[in-house]
Amino acid sequence: MTFRSLRVASALFALGATAALPNLARAQAAPVPENAEQAVADKLNLQFANGIAAVVEEKVITVDDIRREIAPLLPQVQRESRNEREFNEKITALQDSIVQDLIDRVLIVKEFYKDEKRKVPASFVDNQVAEIIATQFEGDRSKFLAYLRGRGISQKDYRKEVEEDMIYGYMRQQQRKSATQVSPTKIQTFYDENKERFYQEDQVHLRLIQFNRAEGDTDEALRAKAQPVLDQLKAGASFIDLARLYSQDPRRTKGGDWGWQRKSDLRKEFADVVFTLDKGQTSNLVVMPEGAFLLFVEERKFAGIQPLDEVRDQIERMLVQQYARQAQERWLEKLRRNGYVKHY
Repeated sequence: MTFRSLRVASALFALGATAALPNLARAQAAPVPENAEQAVADKLNLQFANGIAAVVEEKVITVDDIRREIAPLLPQVQRESRNEREFNEKITALQDSIVQDLIDRVLIVKEFYKDEKRKVPASFVDNQVAEIIATQFEGDRSKFLAYLRGRGISQKDYRKEVEEDMIYGYMRQQQRKSATQVSPTKIQTFYDENKERFYQEDQVHLRLIQFNRAEGDTDEALRAKAQPVLDQLKAGASFIDLARLYSQDPRRTKGGDWGWQRKSDLRKEFADVVFTLDKGQTSNLVVMPEGAFLLFVEERKFAGIQPLDEVRDQIERMLVQQYARQAQERWLEKLRRNGYVKHY
């Protein structure tokens, strides 16, 4: 799969599945096609009877180009689709995105070569082809050559495709870099206008020591297991050190660290105890059917709007991504206006 397909797929599936249908409607809907690849081929052949989807500058975008980009994504489309109608809707959206990406690719490569000083070193292309053979063809050059024969293209043609892919990625990356500056004023404005997005529930930074209940262990037996640890805690020993020594949970090597937890993240038996503790406090032994637990609150955050200093980096990342997308779209729209594109 090319990085173009990955980008298109992430954009498509970020939308998520469509709203759930009533059970009856779902049961009556036609199933997803078993032979999805053939279904897509039939759909494309019907839509583009002459085998051409678009012409960009002197480059022809064919049905085979689209099919090749869609093919690696079909299993995911099938998994994400509840019925044939939804499958067809997703394929149509994916097809449109792929066609637009293929058009943009031609225009971007043309823009790159407007500067005659720009060149992609042959060694870069060689290395990329070698990596593709290693990762996509298990290092088997004969499989790679069979793939080229199946597509009816030469090694020279394929190298040209790889070179253009590299140019496409480079040019888009350069556009993203041009939109990475976000002023403190813009960060402050975004925070002021979106404070509700930064509301946080009560949270605790939780550590715990777990004592597993062996077969036949009574509650008293569990308390006896925990007593030496309780005695050491009372004597001032480090909870983290004791967790590493005695805890029987998966986070033992990390000092029993379970990170930041909201009340809604925890079992009620834990939440009812841990949210009564202050920073630095350890709970009494909590005995449950599967074992016993000591809970330690390393830090607390109380419910409310997070201060700007805590979310500044988060806002900056969001705005950088937003501005980069907007800058790229403006750039692409300009290329599209100035280029020759004919859809079929």
